[in-house]
Amino acid sequence: MTIETRRENAPKVPWRAVALTLFPDMFPGSLGQSLAGQALEDGRWSLETVDIRGFARDKHRTVDDTPSGGGAGMVMRPDVVDLAVRDVRSRLGGDVPLIYMTPRGRPLSQNRVRELAEGPGVAVLCGRYEGVDQRVLDAHNVEEISIGDYVLSGGEVAALVLMDACVRLIPGVMGSDQSHAEESFEEGLLEYPLYTRPQEWEGRTVPDVLLSGHHANIRAWRREQAEAITRERRPDLWLAFNAAPEKSGCEEN
Repeated sequence: MTIETRRENAPKVPWRAVALTLFPDMFPGSLGQSLAGQALEDGRWSLETVDIRGFARDKHRTVDDTPSGGGAGMVMRPDVVDLAVRDVRSRLGGDVPLIYMTPRGRPLSQNRVRELAEGPGVAVLCGRYEGVDQRVLDAHNVEEISIGDYVLSGGEVAALVLMDACVRLIPGVMGSDQSHAEESFEEGLLEYPLYTRPQEWEGRTVPDVLLSGHHANIRAWRREQAEAITRERRPDLWLAFNAAPEKSGCEEN
């Protein structure tokens, strides 16, 4: 039985996130806190965990086996993962993309996050051990996504990253649409430096332009800072930014 709590201002069909995992207790994790957690409570999005081990057919509930051709570690069995995927897709339909978090996947981008956030939701397959048998990924046309050039113990943390990036773009989750419209990667540049009170701290002061009240000068300063930071830290983004047909504003991370 599923019990839902929904406030009057919540959307009728919330954005859905499903995690296929061997460790369902890892969810919602940080997504149960702050704005994402409040939005979850308000019914602006929903989160379901599917325990892959529950689809194992033997008495030991085996979900993995040794890699074909030899090698270290274990590989998640295609027959078990297939049953879990079929269960999810039978309930969500074919419109919800199925994503496998893996270091060999295409790098996650803000553009892809935006596309996912504007859709009905996402189902995320969280690998463990050495990974998932390739045949089940091919059979279900699974999209492979990476959050960086490093290896984690499993896909759950990466899934939380993907979900967090999407949830914050759902209308009504952030306090203001401008909060994410001005962030890093939204328009091709990294974010400018941020300051707040006190005006002076440990001998360091807030730049005078930010205290001037001159909005055009503030925008220009932030743009200059964003361009300089992007050029220095992410030359790949800087090249792409300059190659874009139309250059536009900057953002935050």
